[in-house]
Amino acid sequence: MDLKIQHFVIFVTITCLSACNDAPQKLSKISGQQLPITDSINVTDSIDIFVAPYRSRVNEVLDSTLAYAPKQITKNDGKYNTSAGNLMADIILSEANPIFKSRTGNDIDFVISNHGGIRSIISKGKVSARTAYEVMPFENSIVVVAIKGKSVRDLISFLINANSPHPIAGMQIVLNNNESLKDVNIQGLPFDENRTYYVATSNYLADGGDDMGFFRDDINPVDLNYLIRNAMIDYFKKVDTLRAKVDDRFIKIE
Repeated sequence: MDLKIQHFVIFVTITCLSACNDAPQKLSKISGQQLPITDSINVTDSIDIFVAPYRSRVNEVLDSTLAYAPKQITKNDGKYNTSAGNLMADIILSEANPIFKSRTGNDIDFVISNHGGIRSIISKGKVSARTAYEVMPFENSIVVVAIKGKSVRDLISFLINANSPHPIAGMQIVLNNNESLKDVNIQGLPFDENRTYYVATSNYLADGGDDMGFFRDDINPVDLNYLIRNAMIDYFKKVDTLRAKVDDRFIKIE
């Protein structure tokens, strides 16, 4: 009798296990809820106490004065070029060129960035690392691409027809009174359509962002693995005063 009961128990156990293994597991429902983070959420004292020294150190580093701006620097103070755009492009050229030169033996010919990438003004007064984060909150790195003269010609046409003053450095564009192209100079020399030029830009634009399709035929792009924001911070540390202004790098002859 005990043997029969034992056999029965084994049979039932095997049957149940087989049934469990055969039953398909299906996801029947997915639900979610948005939890906005607002001032209504109470601070957890223990977490706040733990984070406090780290927060204090981060704020100290971000807010330490690196340079001084004698006036507001903005991307809206010029039609063809702006103080903020000129500063941004000049920083990319000055900080990226030594790195590119050391790696390739070549110099950067000119810089192009995008007007929309500048996300904040630089207020009059102290300039800090936090300023760089406010102006350039994106993780965009500096890329140098080699493009042929024809693509540079397309780039120039893009700048002339753009509705916004995109930042440039190392290049001068002069328009006639009727908006037609008069002159283009790169590094002080007349533009040569038979040349290949080394252009510094962001990885976002090098990939065709902001409809900058003239980078489509770039040759051997070199990513410097150098964030534009970090270049700004390095530049701020080197200078005492930011001398950004609207100038003649892109003008129209009246």
